[in-house]
Parts: sequence; structure tokens; C-alpha cells
Amino acid sequence: MSDGTRLLTAGIDPGASAVKVAVVASDGGDAAEVRATAVERIRRRGVREVATRAFEQACAAAGVEPAQLAYVASTGDGDAVAFRTGHFYSMTTHGRGALFLDPDARAVLDIGALHARGIRVDERGRVLGHRMTSQCASGTGQFLENIARYLGVPLDDVGALSLAATSPEKVSGICAVLAETDVINMVSRGITTPDILKGIHQSIAGRLVLLLRSIGAQGVVVLTGGLARDPGMVAALRELAEAERARRADTALDIRAHPDSMLAGAIGAALLGAYRHRQLERAGRVERVA
Repeated sequence: MSDGTRLLTAGIDPGASAVKVAVVASDGGDAAEVRATAVERIRRRGVREVATRAFEQACAAAGVEPAQLAYVASTGDGDAVAFRTGHFYSMTTHGRGALFLDPDARAVLDIGALHARGIRVDERGRVLGHRMTSQCASGTGQFLENIARYLGVPLDDVGALSLAATSPEKVSGICAVLAETDVINMVSRGITTPDILKGIHQSIAGRLVLLLRSIGAQGVVVLTGGLARDPGMVAALRELAEAERARRADTALDIRAHPDSMLAGAIGAALLGAYRHRQLERAGRVERVA
């Protein structure tokens, strides 16, 4: 379906804990507008079921029927989207989506439930380098969720509590098991919940900044993924980047988050879907949309 001279496409990003969907109107290039989005937590349901439900919600919010979309692009766990037109690698979609959210982006820090990934991009969103954290979970959203559950804190309250810390205590930044043991010991010593959470954020931030350095990131870094919505995590990353600035101003990191950071992969998939559709049109491989 076309919207004037623009295409309506959808991007679907099934992750480990949630499915994100974006419906975007674009010209297949730089001009684009996000028409509607949807986020559905998986919560022990089938991922395919959740992906379908989130997709239908986004289409309804955008006022379009699924069949009217010119392209439906998946990213992440593409097998969960049986009705997709095509699939794009997540590092590519997060890079393109981050650039849409902040045109100054030159690197992306995708902090998901199971992994964290640093991605270096150019001014067009092309991936120049990337690296993912090791299998240890201590730099991920799932680790933080496990700690919050142990402390009896709703996940949505973690960021605000962390910001209220006065004397944070760092935990092990190497191993999730050792870090959880540290937390148990802190609780027994009477360390406050805000100070524990801030210490965890600081430890995670240390690992993530090292990840960014390993890919040669500098300048504006846009956060994506679920932890980009955690104000405590964002603050810890910014504080560490600011502390580094005095020592290495020539490669300073400018950490930024956007209200739609969690949707970057879905937005990027929708944009790349429009671009691919235009390519297929020019090659005469799809019918031109009226």
C-alpha cells in the first residue's frame, strides 16, 4: 500500500522477552514517519502467537489492514513471524533504527534480555563493526530482572530506585552467579536496595563500555533494547562515559537514549523493508503499488 508517494511497511522484532512492532510510512530512503507501534511481553506464551497479536495491534493502531502493507520485515527471531515478506539481521536493523531515532548516531549499544551487542555504523547506518558479550548473563536484562525478583522489586521500579542510591556497592562484573552471590551477601549486611541496584548498574555499565571500546566506538552512541528504558542503566552509562572523557577526550562517548529506543530494531526492519520493496519495484519483480 502507498501513502501518497510513501510506502506503508511493518517491522517485527521478536526478542527473548518481548515482541516489538512498528508500522512506518517511508519513501524507501531517508524520509519516514512511524505511524504506530506495539510491544507485547512474551510471558511464557508462544512467540508466534505473541508476534501475530502485536502485529495486529500495530496495524489496528495505524488504521491499516495487514494485507495493505507493501512489505512485512522480520528481525531477531524471524522464525516467529511466519507471515513475513523478508528478514533482516538484527545488527543491521538496530543500526538503521538507531540512526532514524538520532541522525548523529555512530554506534549502537543493544542491551537485550539475553545478550548485549555493540555496533559501529556510518552516517548511512551501514554496519562497520560489531561485537556481542560472552555467554555470561551479567551484562543483560535477564540478569537484572533476576536480581529485581530476588530483591522483591518490580522491574519497572528498578531505574528510579537506582537513581536514589547514595552509596552504591559494586558487584562482580565477571560472572552472573558470583554477582548474585554478592547481592545475597549485601542484603545480609544491610545494604539498601537502591545502593545494590546502583552498584549492579555500574558493574553492567563497565562491561558495556568495554564492549563499545572493543569495536572502536566514539561519538554518539544510541542505546537500544529493553534496558534502554531503564533510567538507572542510562545514568550509569553516562556517568562512566563522562568520567572517561577527561582521560580520552579524543574518543569520548556520548550516550543517548530515545523514548522509542526499545523499538529501534522493529523500526529499522520496516525502513529496510521499504528500501528492499523499492529495489524490487525497479527490477520489475513486484507490482507497483497504486
